[in-house]
Formats: sequence, structure tokens, C-alpha cells
Amino acid sequence: MRGLQPSCLLLLLLLLCALAASAMPTVPWRVACPPRCVCQIRPWYTPRSAYREAATVDCNDLFITSVPAELPEGTQTLLLQSNNIARLEQGELGYLRNLSELDLSQNSFSDVWDFGLRNMPQLLSLHLEENQLSHLPDSSFPGLGNLQELYLNHNRLRSIAPRAFAGLGSLLRLHLNSNLLRTLDGRWFQMLPSLEILMVGGNKVDAILDMNFRPLGNLRSLVLAGMQLREISDYALEGLRSLESLSFYDNKLADVPKRALQQVPGLKFLDLNKNPLQRVKQSDFTNMLHLKELGLNNMDELVSIDQFALINLPELTKLDVTNNPKLSFIHPKAFQHLPQLETLMLNNNALSALHRQTVESLPNLQEISIHGNPLRCDCVIRWVNSTRPRVRFIEPQSTLCAEPPDLQRRHIRDVPFREMTEQCLPLISARSLPARLDARVGDNVALHCRALAEPEPEIYWVTPAGVKLLPPGDHGKFKVHAEGTLEIRGVAAGEAGLYTCVAHNLLGADTRGVRLLVNRSFPLGQAELQLLVVDVQAHHVLLAWRPCLNAVSSNLTWASSAPGAALGSARIPAGTHGFNITRLRPDTEYRACLRVALLASPLRVACVSARTKEAGQGTPWARGTLVTALLLCLLLLALAVSGGWRRESLGGAVRVVYPVQPMGVVYPVQPVGVVYPVRVVYPVRVVYPVQPKGHLLAVEVQAEPLEC
Repeated sequence: MRGLQPSCLLLLLLLLCALAASAMPTVPWRVACPPRCVCQIRPWYTPRSAYREAATVDCNDLFITSVPAELPEGTQTLLLQSNNIARLEQGELGYLRNLSELDLSQNSFSDVWDFGLRNMPQLLSLHLEENQLSHLPDSSFPGLGNLQELYLNHNRLRSIAPRAFAGLGSLLRLHLNSNLLRTLDGRWFQMLPSLEILMVGGNKVDAILDMNFRPLGNLRSLVLAGMQLREISDYALEGLRSLESLSFYDNKLADVPKRALQQVPGLKFLDLNKNPLQRVKQSDFTNMLHLKELGLNNMDELVSIDQFALINLPELTKLDVTNNPKLSFIHPKAFQHLPQLETLMLNNNALSALHRQTVESLPNLQEISIHGNPLRCDCVIRWVNSTRPRVRFIEPQSTLCAEPPDLQRRHIRDVPFREMTEQCLPLISARSLPARLDARVGDNVALHCRALAEPEPEIYWVTPAGVKLLPPGDHGKFKVHAEGTLEIRGVAAGEAGLYTCVAHNLLGADTRGVRLLVNRSFPLGQAELQLLVVDVQAHHVLLAWRPCLNAVSSNLTWASSAPGAALGSARIPAGTHGFNITRLRPDTEYRACLRVALLASPLRVACVSARTKEAGQGTPWARGTLVTALLLCLLLLALAVSGGWRRESLGGAVRVVYPVQPMGVVYPVQPVGVVYPVRVVYPVRVVYPVQPKGHLLAVEVQAEPLEC
């Protein structure tokens, strides 16, 4: 009963009551029954859910065009659904003084004056859904002062006069959903002071004015599902002091209407399913003190639930966040001060992991579902084998590992997490970032990058020009949020290109690029790919090339000219512009080829040949100071991202200062996936002379973007 559906919980209770009633036995009502109709004593629930036994005449599905004559005078419920009736004569049913419910749904009425229902004060429930009504004039329902239920859904209503519901002061339920209304008029509701349930979903209304519902102080359930709502104003819900259930299912909301929600402090059930939210942001649901159930399902654009997104919800017992194909990240501190949360539904998302801290922050958690996610079975999720015994996994047989390959399809409870290290690499979900994003000049663009790891990773972005953008902070037109979101405000044509997200911790890094097209264009340079031999020794050859800004992947292969020689290969990380081929044979001819795959461009290939020197030939310094200094420059620049050097702006150049290593010591190779913050244009200019061991080597490097 706590499952949140597009309709309100009260309607669900009514449905259950109706099902229960249908299971109860019926008995014949021994009267003169109209031909083809059925007369029975059936269970019936009043609009206030009181049980009664009602004398019922069932003339449904007979395809008749008029009401049968001489109905039993004691009729309490008259069912005329699914016929071809288009008109009732004035007073035609007036002799049915006990009539409490009349069902005229699925007929052919096109005007309210065709009903002939005036002056029936005993009528409590009227069903007019699925007719052809297009307009309700003022005082559409005269003489129905005790009516408590009115069903007008699935008609063709385009307009409703301000006083259409005048005289319906006892109405409890009004169904206007699935019509052709474009606006909601607050004057309608001034006639309905007792209304408890209002359903207006399925109308193409894109905005709700402030205080539209203010007259409805007794309203308990409001369904605004399946509309075109893009924004809820801060005071749209003001006056709904009794509201308990609210549904925004299947709208166009890009953000949680948190200020509007603060106007309904008694809210218990909230349905935001099937909206284009991209993030649930900090304090989106703060201090909703009586909220018990929250639904965030079926959101095609939802990527992240950020830090402190749900905080101080003391009565929340169920959180349903399922079937979100891009939801790849829940911050370890997303849920704070949820002392009563019992059920956490997270199945069928794109989560690679759920952090231990997230689970431990929920002291009353009793059941959790994480099946249907591409779970990475490493240190981040090792808590599953040490979870408090009372926490039950829903569908544990379907909770399987997706990575690493040797654990694929293995039940998560069977993974030997205790044998694993307590630290693991970052992983950026493939579903969180699109490979390509189209924008137009002037658009605001948001790119969401998230990763989980131990220790917690740091995230930054690299622009197509090679500029490193650190969070949090503003960088001109770029803004990087602490969670890892990059915003580009008013994108220009020159800002198209490959944007790369880097997530790194002490163990390493992961990267993922987004190809941003502006006005359907993407920068593709025509510079030729060149592979250069920088240094040759007896057992290694050092190669260099100009890195391509729009490179998707690069691969280097090499082999000797000897028959049957083995082929060597290496995947080249993004931004790398040098590689040292080692373990070569002396005095041997080798050929190396670099293959670079570019976005929207043919594969580029460059090859070079070199012969290794004879064993023992020459010394490092005898080969020339210039080559050694160039080698140092390339390797020093590879340390740029790790923070082991300092950089000063010198006009159009970059000055790199680093201690010279002892003779023969080689600098570390660039970590996999790390992108350079600057690009190098060859040749570099080295400041002579090279200082003795222990002194500083100053190298000036021309820095500017390069495209292949």
C-alpha cells in the first residue's frame, strides 16, 4: 500500500474497496426488471467509503439509445455505461427518489443541458466520463446540492465557465483529467469548499498561476500528472494546508519545485516520476517534515543524486528511485537525517556502486534493491558482505556483478571482497555522459561527470583548447560544480570540440570525453600527423608527435625487420605526445607506426624507421646536451597534472621549473587517461646551459591549441 503510483493513495484505497466489494456475494432483487438489464442487491461504498447494500439496476453494454422505461422506483444505483444515449428528458429519472449513483459514462452526450438531471438532491455520485462534452457553462449542475463525486474525465472539455460548479458545495471528488484544457482557473474552486480530491492531469497546461488552488483548504490529494508543466511557481500550492498526496507524474519539470513544496508542510506522498530532471541537487527536499514516500522513477535524463539532496525528512519511510537509465551516481552523503527510512529501491539504474557511507547513514533501513545495475564488484561495494543482518536484499538472485570480467554474472553475495584491497580506481559511468552533444550558439550546456572510488576521486575537466578547469569555481564562461558538473554559459561556435572529464585518485585515473557540436559543426584541423625519432640507444627508441585535440584513441605498434619478429603495441593515453620503446635489440632496424582515431575524420597513420645503436656505444652526455634537454622537457611536462612542478605565466609561453634528476634517472610515464593542461608545439626552446646535478633547469615551452 506504500507503493507510490501516478494517482493518489486515496484513490488506491477506493480501488481496493471496490475490488473487495466485487468479491462479495450479490443477491437477486425481485422486482420487475427492464429487459436485458440485471437487477441485484450489490455491495456499494459511499464517496466517504461507508459500506452499504444498494438496489442496483445494471444496464451496461446494451447499445441502447435511451434509458429503459419503468425502472424500479427503489433503484439506488443505475448503471448505463457503454451505450449510445445522447439525451435525457427533463425529469425522466425524477421518480427514482432513492437514486444515489448514476453512471452515464461512455455514451454520446455533448451538452450538459442534455442530462435532464436537475433537482435530484439525493444523488451522491455522477459518472459522465468518456462522453463528448466540450464546454461547461455557469451553473452546469443545478439542483445537485448533495453531489459528492463528479467524473468528467476523458471528455473534450476546452473551456469551463468561472461558476460552472456553482451549487456543488458538498462535492468531495472532482475528476477533470484527460480533457483539452489549456489553463486552470482558480474561480472554479471557489465554488468547491469541501473538495478533497482533484484530478486535472492529462490536460495540456504548461503553467500554474500563484495561489490557483488557494480556495481548496480541505484538499487532501492533487493529481497534476501527464500535463506539460515545465515550471511550478513558488506560490502555486499556497493555501493547500490539508494536502497529503501530490503527483507531478509525466511532466516537463527540469528541477524539483522545492520552494512550491515548502508551501504544503503536511505533504506525505510525493510523485515526481517521469520528469526530465538531470540532477537531484542539494536541499531539493529539505525539511519536508511529514513526507513518508517519495518517487523518482522513470527519469530518462537523471544522472546524479548530489550531496545532501535529501536531508531532514524525519518521517520518510520509502524512497523509490528506479528505472532511470542514466542514474550512475549517488553521493555518499546524499541521504542525511532520514531516521525512519525502511525501504530503499534503487534497481534498474546505471549505478556501478553504492557507497558504504550511504547505507550506514540510514539507521532504520530494512530492505534495499540494487539489482539491474551494472555493478562493479570492487572495494566501493564491499559493504554488501558486512551489512547489518536486518537489511534484506530484494531479489538477491538478480543482484549480479557486471565488472570486472572475471566476476561478471557472479552473485554479489558470493564475491570474496575480504580478499580485495581497500582501495580502487575511479570509474566514470559510460551512461552518465553522452558521446556527442548538439547545441546551438547561445545555448547553456551542462555536462555531468561523476565517479566513485576509494579514496574518493577528484574530478576536473579539460577543454578542447587544453585548459584544465578545477572544481568548484568560475572560469569565465565555464563553471565547474563541486559534484563534477561543467556548465558552459552561452556557448559560442569556437567552443565546439572534445571536452574531457578526468576522475583521479592516488591509484590512477579514468577519463571520458564528450564531443560538443555547435550548430552541427565540430572543429577538424588539417595538420599532418608526424612521428619523430627523438633519441636512439642500443635498447630503446624515444618517439614524439604532436598530440591531436580531437583524438578518440591512439595506438602505437613496432616491429623489427627480422623475419618472424614479434609485434609490439601500446595504447596511448589521451594527450600523450611521447613514448619510449624499450627492450629492443642492439644494432637492429625497427619500424614504428602511430594510428590516431579522430572524431568524424578518417584514421590518421604516421610511421618512422630507426636503427638501434650497437651495445655500449656512447654515453648519455656525449650524445649532446640539446637532445638530453629535449628529453627532459618532454618528461617534465608529463608531470604537469600531478602537481610536482610549478608554472608561471610568461606572456604567450609557459615556464616549467623542476629539479634536474641525477644522470640516467628517467621521469615517470604519464598516468593512463590523464590529459595535459597545455599542448606543445615543436620544436621546444631550451635555455642553456644545463645546470649541474641538484640545480634547476628552466625550460620555456610555447603553449597553444593544436588540432589534427
